[in-house]
Amino acid sequence: MEFPSKLVLLFLIAILSSTQSQSATSPPAPVPFSPAPAPAPTSPYVNLTDLLSVAGPFHEFLGYLQSTKVIDTFQNQANNTHQGITLFVPKDSAFRALNKPPLPSLSNVSADQLKQIMLFHALPRFYSLADFDKLSQKNPVSTFAGSGQFALNFTYTNGLIRIDSGWSQTKLSSAVHSTNPVAIYQVDKVLLPEAVFGADIPPMPAPAPAPEKAASQAPDADSPSADATSGKGGKGSGDSTSSAGSAGLGLLSKLVVACGGVMMLLL
Repeated sequence: MEFPSKLVLLFLIAILSSTQSQSATSPPAPVPFSPAPAPAPTSPYVNLTDLLSVAGPFHEFLGYLQSTKVIDTFQNQANNTHQGITLFVPKDSAFRALNKPPLPSLSNVSADQLKQIMLFHALPRFYSLADFDKLSQKNPVSTFAGSGQFALNFTYTNGLIRIDSGWSQTKLSSAVHSTNPVAIYQVDKVLLPEAVFGADIPPMPAPAPAPEKAASQAPDADSPSADATSGKGGKGSGDSTSSAGSAGLGLLSKLVVACGGVMMLLL
């Protein structure tokens, strides 16, 4: 019975040795990999407030949009409709120009009228620059404020787009943003509707004419240039007279010499 016991002992030793060798040669357990967090998805919508804050000198217009809550109407149109929106944004200098007659001032309008004026600066549809060619053939074009005296007229000539509201005639000076569904265009004047300020529009002052060039005048007789000219002319006459006198004396002396020679031959 001693022999089987030795076999069992040897078998156990072999198993333990094999287990230790496997544990010694086995690779270390891999370090768990933690993936980097995915970037936050960008918003599919254009934030009109942020865009107008940084895109240009539109602080006056943005302030009116916020105070009248019209910015919420425009943002909802941009985010939740398939039609999109087109905004005409006046520069800050355009609002300062309203303080000069005959243009009316926004300080004299009611809160509801001010809201209508802000709505008057947008169309309830996205229009690219190329779309204004066909849009100009559908005048008058209704705005967010309505139709009739709240409508705008457009002209399109060789890429130049002009807007006429009755009180305001201006042009699209640049495209701030033009990607469907939001188009924002800069204009040089505030759009003033006839529905608020009336159809009796005073004549606007004509632009100052360009300065005319002074007509060139001939120099006066007693001017320095005239004196110089006449002086040069007088000097020329004197020179010609003296030259003629010198030529006459030379001819006379030659005749005297010739006569003297003839008389000597006769003698």
